[in-house]
Amino acid sequence: MSCIYSCSSTTSFSAPFVSPRSSRFALYSSNSRPRIHCALGGTVAEPKITTAAEPLLLNAVRGEDVERPPVWLMRQAGRYMKSYQIICEKYPSFRERSENVDLVVEISLQPWKVFKPDGVILFSDILTPLSGMNIPFDIVKGKGPVIFNPLGTAADVEQVREFVPEDSVPYVGEALTILQKEVDNKAAVLGFVGAPFTLASYVVEGGSSKHFAKIKRLAFSQPKVLHALLQKFATSMAKYIQFQADSGAQAVQIFDSWATELSPVDFEEFSLPYLKQIVDTVKKTHPDLPLILYASGSGGLLERLALTGVDVVSLDWTVDMAEGRRRLGPNIAVQGNVDPGVLFGSKDFITNRINDTAIEPISPSQTNAIVRDSRFPVGSIQAIERGKTD
Repeated sequence: MSCIYSCSSTTSFSAPFVSPRSSRFALYSSNSRPRIHCALGGTVAEPKITTAAEPLLLNAVRGEDVERPPVWLMRQAGRYMKSYQIICEKYPSFRERSENVDLVVEISLQPWKVFKPDGVILFSDILTPLSGMNIPFDIVKGKGPVIFNPLGTAADVEQVREFVPEDSVPYVGEALTILQKEVDNKAAVLGFVGAPFTLASYVVEGGSSKHFAKIKRLAFSQPKVLHALLQKFATSMAKYIQFQADSGAQAVQIFDSWATELSPVDFEEFSLPYLKQIVDTVKKTHPDLPLILYASGSGGLLERLALTGVDVVSLDWTVDMAEGRRRLGPNIAVQGNVDPGVLFGSKDFITNRINDTAIEPISPSQTNAIVRDSRFPVGSIQAIERGKTD
């Protein structure tokens, strides 16, 4: 689970958003409305019930007063839901499930219909654009992504086409449009893309990797080749974000899952410039679109993540919320996670851990709680259901 924090009178949004007001994330009943205190000093008025037409999550990101922290599931569909398992039995291919409009919509809405989170994230994969870039792939059950012809030379990179989402993944646009109508602003519809270095890691390694030897060999022995590939991904992912926003996505998260395999100096060369390029390009056409950046295990790179220009940085549970807030500075909202393994605990244990993570450090009105993972199917679903019914 995570929270978005900000303690500044200004924001980094290029759109004229309401300035964030510092506040203290608190769990309170409907008849208990405490004043809110900021761990960095100051107080604000009692939280107000938001009546704006836009979803709670977007209001929180923009720093408006909200009655509670919004909550959404990052891995929205997963092994923990019986309804999803039934679909998997009928449609065993992940690509079939994620490239069929009706299935994408149904799977995306399953957890929202049951738990009513404040965000509905598109059921898809960061590798979905690869086929449209002339990079054949599949996602195999029990193995994960498989790139049929891994890239490793300048000639390989020359064969990679820039992505045209309207032609290659029209089903993504159709699904987002339907989702926005179905959800009807009762939650925010979220899209997502992979970051250039993470996508490059998959296509060079041939799939998932433990040591990232191939991508690092390419980076350090043929950097021009890798930069050419990264540029194609940066241009393509900026187009993909714009396409998702035009189709109905109200916020987009960028996953740079493997960027933290880089040292800080290498991150500055092989990831940061391309992330910044994507953000700059998107903000020119969609200045109001919140962009979220997630990089797993990013504790060593937080200051550099702030340089990308994104609106929200998502932290994993290895980063202390207050420390992350201080290191990122006051102008970026923070989205942080509770270890999903906590869901194996009792209701009191889960509540206490959420309080420790979200309440104690600092939590302004820009607060976004997330159950991040679905790797613990039994504990997750029981704990989430318990929170829903209790």
